[in-house]
Amino acid sequence: MADITVRPMATGDADRVLAIYQAGLDAGNASFEVTAPTWAAFDAARLAAHRFVAVDSDGTVLGWIAVSPTSARAVYAGVVEHSVYVDPAAQGRGIARLLLGTLIASTEAAGIWTIQSGIFPENTASLALHERAGFRVIGVRERVGRHHDRWRDVVLLERRSPAVT
Repeated sequence: MADITVRPMATGDADRVLAIYQAGLDAGNASFEVTAPTWAAFDAARLAAHRFVAVDSDGTVLGWIAVSPTSARAVYAGVVEHSVYVDPAAQGRGIARLLLGTLIASTEAAGIWTIQSGIFPENTASLALHERAGFRVIGVRERVGRHHDRWRDVVLLERRSPAVT
């Protein structure tokens, strides 16, 4: 991992970020979405202060992580939902764990107390990653939506920060 660094996501990363996003969607177990959004839509939906990319020594983006607010209500200002995606060719190298650790530090420094996510139960690698990072399963939303003409369950997870009280 010495050749991989994490830095804030920049507009110049758009093409790689969206290509990695689309590759995850194409694999079938990442999201109900089937097409990555435009950069304008991606940018507008995610908090700028908590978007990061993992890059190799050549500067190639290998993965990304970002958060979206869960609500506009002030009471939920410290609750975000995150997404993390890694280029299929770079998976299994600890990149998602590195990105998630960076995100946790960033959100805690900003006073965010809860990071949540919804993960398909078939995405066992993501579920294991999140468990190792301190996320707990809240429950399973059964048959919550249709994806490729079949009903899918979603495992709800959250990480409550021990540092933000």
